[in-house]
Amino acid sequence: MHADRIESPRVLLLETIDPRAHELLDAGAEVVLSETPNEVDCLHAASAGPVHAIMTRGKGRVTPALLDACNGLVCAARCGVGLDNVDVPAATARGIRVLNLPGCNAQTMAEHTIALMLAVTRGVVNAADSVTRGHWADRAAYDRDEANGKTIGIVGLGNIGARVAGVCDALRMQVVYADPISRDVHYPRLDLPDLLATADIVTLHCALTDATRGMIDAGAIARLKPGAILVNTARGAIVDQDAVARALHAGHLAGYAADVLETEPPTPDDPLLHASNVVITPHVGSLTRSTYREICVESVRNVLRVLDGDDASPGTLFNAGDLT
Repeated sequence: MHADRIESPRVLLLETIDPRAHELLDAGAEVVLSETPNEVDCLHAASAGPVHAIMTRGKGRVTPALLDACNGLVCAARCGVGLDNVDVPAATARGIRVLNLPGCNAQTMAEHTIALMLAVTRGVVNAADSVTRGHWADRAAYDRDEANGKTIGIVGLGNIGARVAGVCDALRMQVVYADPISRDVHYPRLDLPDLLATADIVTLHCALTDATRGMIDAGAIARLKPGAILVNTARGAIVDQDAVARALHAGHLAGYAADVLETEPPTPDDPLLHASNVVITPHVGSLTRSTYREICVESVRNVLRVLDGDDASPGTLFNAGDLT
């Protein structure tokens, strides 16, 4: 989708990006960095002059008000995959191109998922904490299991889920999956209720949509096998966290691991913070040095390409089918 080249382009950053990517952006455009990702500060930054592109990571929200405040806007880019902080319909209605990087974090997120799964299955965090506290004798009460031979249920067999499946296959696990799309794989495809009832470990890799919001609720958790483990590296709002805490307390759920929460950071009274056999990381799954830099650099290059009048990189124009 070609457009005219923007002379003296101006880019609004809603939050910081990798220094190398910022240098690249500085070389190709005038950069305005919002003081914070808060909408008030973003609107204030946008009011200082024309804005031809908006770039955000995960906190800064691209809202209709911000779109309207940016005079001359051509594109809005997310340094990453998920677009739940970008109002895509509003951007499309205004003829604004929405850019993201599908698959950019697939490998590192698959690694983090496996790390969380094994941490809970093997009780790694609790065991290491026992050593730190000088309780070596706790090993006599060790009662955790291994992944070998277990059934892993993967909800969403896209870029990340497929990589998780490959690793679990290598760990001699039985892989089943639930997905609206039938994938060209040898793993059995089940509907979600059957997957929940079958799997020893369930890991979530689906997008947050109206259909998936709250999908893993008390009813879904009740369908899980007693002693199952749940892993969420997708989006916090897919899971009813209070229901998870109750299931952990009742012993129906043997463990929970997550890199995402519905409220980030969590409140001090979040019951999951005080539940046993829970491992939660602070949304760092794709923040490895290598992947974070690559995501930011590729996003900047894509934005500069569009501002120069060229097409976005193949597969990165999210609303291509809806723009005229």
